[in-house]
Amino acid sequence: MSVFVLTIGIGIAAGLRALTPPALVSWAARSGWLHLEGSPLAFMGSTLAVAVFTLAALFEYVTDTLPTTPARTVPLQLGARILTGGLSAACLSVSAGSSPLAGAVLGAIGVLIGTFGGYQVRKRLVNSLKVKDIFIAVPEDLVAIGLSYLLVAAR
Repeated sequence: MSVFVLTIGIGIAAGLRALTPPALVSWAARSGWLHLEGSPLAFMGSTLAVAVFTLAALFEYVTDTLPTTPARTVPLQLGARILTGGLSAACLSVSAGSSPLAGAVLGAIGVLIGTFGGYQVRKRLVNSLKVKDIFIAVPEDLVAIGLSYLLVAAR
């Protein structure tokens, strides 16, 4: 799979769930699937990074279902997604022997697609199916996890 597809794709996943891609990237770096050794991104394979991103992702799954959680499109939420998506994409890019900056930029583009597209899809599904938001949020979690896993494993 091309680095372009990997980096845009992981950005899209971060647009759905900000912390799932870095959690999976950190696990992949820790287990040796991604090769970040000797790069400024090597910290992603540390035990601390794995623990922090995993716990943060689990926390995000819970808070996403709360009615008080702001929309993913508000500036703070969008900014966090751009950072985590860019970081995750830079890691995939470095592991593939490409530029971390190019990966981060492509990841950020993917974040915009995933954030605004995911928001519209979720909102429309909730309204058209006349179901509670959680019945769309949980499958969206699974999509973000599955997509992130597939992209990391493809590297």
